[in-house]
Amino acid sequence: MITFDSGKSLTRFSMATHQKYKSKNGEWNEDIQWHNVSAWGALGKRMKDILSKGKKIIVEGRLIHQTYENKNGERKNRTVVEANEFMLFDPLAHNEQDQNQAEA
Repeated sequence: MITFDSGKSLTRFSMATHQKYKSKNGEWNEDIQWHNVSAWGALGKRMKDILSKGKKIIVEGRLIHQTYENKNGERKNRTVVEANEFMLFDPLAHNEQDQNQAEA
């Protein structure tokens, strides 16, 4: 988490998404992509305090396209997810909850 002179804070982290799919020849493949996420203020502090490597989350936000120059003077582009909300996702808890509701 970075705190600026103005008092605003910014939390940055990377998040992986993956998709499993079957190829035309019947083999299972997995596509993993990494995404940069940023969160401002209280949301960023909550994310920093709660999240850790491997936690499953759902992030809601907007995509920001940025252009910058690297140390070699090359122009680079990147896309960042600017979070405005997040939720912890626990599939096992959801399955148990669904099962409990079905039994009621």
